[in-house]
Amino acid sequence: MPQSTPDNPVRIEDAGVVRIVRIDRPAVLNALSPAVLTELAAAIREGDANPAVRAFVLTGGTEVFSAGADLDALAGITAPAYPTSPNADAFAAVRAARKPVVAAVAGWCLGGGCELALGTDLIVAGDTAVFGQPEIAVGIIPGAGGTLLWAPRTGPGAQAEAALTGRRIDAWEARRLGLADRVVPSAHVVTAATALAEEIAAKAPLAAAAAKRAMRGAWRAPLEMALSAEVEILSGLLASEDAAEGTAAFLEKRAPRFEGR
Repeated sequence: MPQSTPDNPVRIEDAGVVRIVRIDRPAVLNALSPAVLTELAAAIREGDANPAVRAFVLTGGTEVFSAGADLDALAGITAPAYPTSPNADAFAAVRAARKPVVAAVAGWCLGGGCELALGTDLIVAGDTAVFGQPEIAVGIIPGAGGTLLWAPRTGPGAQAEAALTGRRIDAWEARRLGLADRVVPSAHVVTAATALAEEIAAKAPLAAAAAKRAMRGAWRAPLEMALSAEVEILSGLLASEDAAEGTAAFLEKRAPRFEGR
């Protein structure tokens, strides 16, 4: 498998007609830096246009999917710049892929990592997977679907709890709620997701793309409008004193002191 580098921290492996896209920053729990997100978007878009690719597996490997945004990088993005930053673009690329995308999730799947998984078509969870949207703990909200994409899978109650409390759930609760579609031993999560992607890829590719388009068509327009609104709301919050305090507290490993400013 091709090795990642600090400048290109995403691995790409074409396993027959399935493209495996792996986030590979294990030392920082696969945190989503701008470089990761830029390379991720490029891998998905190139594969979506490549007739040799029929399906994707999106993963962080068998230990950790992604613990979320690289807060050091996020802290440097100004509110006006956020909507056009790599932080917003990569999630859109995953959601917009015409070809089926299966997420293989083990370990932490938090914040932006959870939103990446939610943008896929099917989620295969390893038994160590932990899902959550902890953004509220640092004074912001999810900005790539975390206030919207739980609900179609889990219903509005679990969506509200995820966004308003930041509570984490394990793989088995995720399966019970409908967030995850399968649970397997984490050591086999990439293999299981690849087998599922291969099963899908063996079907007629035009029909698979059409089925995906039909399934998402009913809510695409209102959801895309709501996703754009979510990004705008987060952009405003990035300029707040609470967001600055929350990020500082997280990096300094202390409790934040929010004052509503």
